[in-house]
Parts: sequence; structure tokens; C-alpha cells
Amino acid sequence: MIKKVLLGSAFLVGTAAAQTLTTTTIQRYFTPVRTNIEAAADTMPAAKYDYKLTADQMSFGEWLLHSVDRNYLDCAAMKGEPRPMSADAVNALKGKDAVNKAVKDSFAYCTAALGAMTDAKVTATPEMSYSFLHTVVHNNEIYGNLVGYLRVTGVVPPSTARRNKK
Repeated sequence: MIKKVLLGSAFLVGTAAAQTLTTTTIQRYFTPVRTNIEAAADTMPAAKYDYKLTADQMSFGEWLLHSVDRNYLDCAAMKGEPRPMSADAVNALKGKDAVNKAVKDSFAYCTAALGAMTDAKVTATPEMSYSFLHTVVHNNEIYGNLVGYLRVTGVVPPSTARRNKK
């Protein structure tokens, strides 16, 4: 019995060493939400980028720009450099092509920032931990909002479309 417990513990320690908090978070949570938001931006017709569920809510395009803005803010913090695009410049973008390009550029920027992260770096300061987690959590919240816009306009969300193909 003791040998089984020790063997099981050794297996778990070896697995934990190979799969860190950082790599697990990126693989399980960041990469899928990046895929979903980029695909949502591609899938929504250009004429619907200004669509709002209600007059007081952000439009579909504004939700995407919110993701871009936060990606640049949080990922610049992780990289320890000034953000590559100001909030004013982000919010000045108009039209599907410009917004879609900004979405993809901001996620590429974050992918580079996350690629340089280690567990030690992520936990080094509260700001670093916040930026790391916010990049993942907030983008998932944004995608949840985008899904509503897609469904109401008759577009199947990318995550559902992939699941339906299986």
C-alpha cells in the first residue's frame, strides 16, 4: 500500500513539473478564447459590427475593441514595456477590416508576452498576476457577450460550430 502511495505521488510530482500553472493556463484557457474571439470577428458580417443588443450596450465591434484595448494594456504590463497602441488609437478604429486586424494583432502581441512568462514571473508581483489572469478571464467574459450578439443576428458562434462538426 505504501509503495502504491509513493509511486502515485512521484507520478503526480513529475506531471506537475511538466505542466506548470503558466503553460496550463495558456493551453487550456488563453488559446481557446483567442481562437473563439478571432473566429467571432471573422464570422460576424461587416454590416453587424455596429449592432447593439440594446441602445445602452456596446456594439459588437466595440466589444472587440474592448478586448484589443485590454490585451494591449495587460500584455504590455507582462512584457514590461509601454502599450503598443493607445486606448484612443484603439477606439478610433472603424469597420470590420480595421477592427479584425487589431483583434488579431493584439492576440499575437499577447501570445508573445505569454510565451515569455514563467510561474515565477507571473507570481512576482500582484500587477503581473492580475495582468496574466485578466488576459484570460476577461477575454472569456468578452467572448460570452459576443456569443449573444452572434446568436441574435443569426450567426452560429465559432465554439458551437466547431462542436457541431464533431
